[in-house]
Amino acid sequence: MKNRWSDQEADQFLAQYAAQWGADLALRTYTTRLLGSEDALVLHGGGNTSLKGTYHNVFGRETPALFMKASGFNLGTIEPEGHTPLNLEYLKRMCTLPELSDEAMAGEFQMHRLVPNAAAPSIETLSHAYLPAKYIDHTHADAILVLTNQPEGEKLIREALGEGVALVEYVKPGFKLAKAVIAAYDAHPRCRALVWMQHGIMTWGPTAREAYSAMIDLVTRAEEFAARRASKSLVVVMPASLADAEERLAAVAPVVRGLLAQPSGDPDRPYRRMILQPLINQGILDFLGSDGGKELALTPTLTSDHLVRTKALPLWVDDPEYSNPAKLRDQILKGIAAYEADYQLYLARNADLMPPGMKPFDSLPRVVLLPGVGALCAGKDAHAARIAHDITAQTLAAKARIAGMGTYRGLAEHHLFEVEYFTLQHAKLRTDEPALGREVAIVTGAAGAIGSAIAEGLLEHGCHVALTDLPGAALDNLGAELKKLYGERVITAPLDVTDPASVTEGFNIVIKTWGGVDLVIVNAGVAMVSSIEQMDFAAFQRVERVNTEGTLLLLREAARHFRLQGTGGDIILVSTKNVFMPGAKFGAYSATKAASHQLGRIASQEMAELGVRVNMVAPDAVFSHGSRRSGLWAEVGPDRMRARGLDEKGLEQYYQSRNLLKAAVTAQHVSRAVLFFATRQTPTTGATIPVDGGLPDSTPR
Repeated sequence: MKNRWSDQEADQFLAQYAAQWGADLALRTYTTRLLGSEDALVLHGGGNTSLKGTYHNVFGRETPALFMKASGFNLGTIEPEGHTPLNLEYLKRMCTLPELSDEAMAGEFQMHRLVPNAAAPSIETLSHAYLPAKYIDHTHADAILVLTNQPEGEKLIREALGEGVALVEYVKPGFKLAKAVIAAYDAHPRCRALVWMQHGIMTWGPTAREAYSAMIDLVTRAEEFAARRASKSLVVVMPASLADAEERLAAVAPVVRGLLAQPSGDPDRPYRRMILQPLINQGILDFLGSDGGKELALTPTLTSDHLVRTKALPLWVDDPEYSNPAKLRDQILKGIAAYEADYQLYLARNADLMPPGMKPFDSLPRVVLLPGVGALCAGKDAHAARIAHDITAQTLAAKARIAGMGTYRGLAEHHLFEVEYFTLQHAKLRTDEPALGREVAIVTGAAGAIGSAIAEGLLEHGCHVALTDLPGAALDNLGAELKKLYGERVITAPLDVTDPASVTEGFNIVIKTWGGVDLVIVNAGVAMVSSIEQMDFAAFQRVERVNTEGTLLLLREAARHFRLQGTGGDIILVSTKNVFMPGAKFGAYSATKAASHQLGRIASQEMAELGVRVNMVAPDAVFSHGSRRSGLWAEVGPDRMRARGLDEKGLEQYYQSRNLLKAAVTAQHVSRAVLFFATRQTPTTGATIPVDGGLPDSTPR
């Protein structure tokens, strides 16, 4: 492992943070981020760091303080305020107590924060408070876990790291672990590090650099030792190619995602869906196709810190029948049923360890292993699914390394249970669930005024959104803009709605990212201005291909996908007031959009049996959304301005003045209408919401 300390970078952190937070905390922030940048050390909120210093209150009085990393904060992105200041003298007194419940311990931490609104500190705070060093680092380093998660783990650690390292037997995180750490340090006061068996490693030093360097040095020694001891490798007996796995994924992921959806009891929103993140690479395929892959995979996690993300065990599907979709679905269904039954037995065996008043989690797996495809990792949103993905990748890679040198030894079941159902461990989990947080949407024509507003509205409500449009700068710029705001809940997928293969590939891109699709927003459309008498037939066909054939292709692909996924869905067509109130010289647009609208109405009848609702929104003229001009009105506007002797502003005022409410119709208004259907406020399908300010002539007749 490379030591990434840089004097230049350290100076940059001092320049950025020292004036407000002090030099010590500035450097603490720097080396914490260095640790967090290494996946082989920590993942997603794991590990912690601390600093002993002084806190200055509003009176200028100095108090000895422990600045402790807050629970769940990501080491790789932490800011100085991510280290909560606590009264160090009080923490040291707590260390002398013979017993204390973890809940009482956490309460004491809260009461003795020196900043009342600071985040809750790590449950490992007392371990850091007791050790005398100024800077302390704690990680769940893969290399350390590779050695400790073996029957002869203590011997291996001593051989790899030397006698200057003290060992702590596995103890559940909390007060009892702190007491074990204290006892180990007192027995070896000259040790330079503590290895927590089947958990991680602590290093320390008088400076941020020395504590960090000690961590890198010891982990590097463990890596090199394991590499020297490796004498064998897993033998692949069922080879699989990456190309085959990618092809299979498009058909398998929606099935898995559908079967992992939990019934909600709400007839309007009958399922609580999961977001999937596939883990597919040649190393994973070889692991799952190896002679010992299944036996290794079906052992507990490397460290209890991972349990709340992945559960203790994955689901393994034996001999998947990829050539027989019906049989494959049945295999997965039976596998999930067996997993749920086993989980209920696990709950029963450990019922006496369940905290009072705590409800069991659902019995569904968070990781599904499919030889020939890879791992499908599930979470309530893309962030949670990515954490499960990263932990799974780390876990399988580490287990393969262990197999190369010995035998894997996981934690005993009661240890697993007490951490999985440890209330304080859940503090690092986000509990917010926005209205569309478990949903995935495809928006066509996303780069235009209406499409971009719809995408923004869906994202604001927590949805995962695939922006699709013709390839080019407009789509790329929108994707970059929205990714800055919404991160991993946004992807772009170039898509031509007139090309069946492109439509299928667009869906597949989304499936390979999030496992499936729940909302399809049919928005792409084009217009032309021409009288019927002078209409160019080829130009009419171009409009028809986009507006009508494009709608048909999207409806067809959506229906096939929703049938495969099996949890219903929503299709929302952006129609137009021209369906009900056509205008002269607008025959191509009006006729093709009317056909699109009618296809939507028919789809509402045909797809109801799948639990799919199909609805329409019919806006009047929308000219722009922010800096994005409407492509349709770029085409139509000049003719309408000439016909009425108006400039652009005058044309907008004309359209506003002709509706009953004298309202300017905006792209955001259209987005809100889409959201009404997307959030299923009423049991409605086959309906149209006019978004036109009230046009008497467009009332359906």
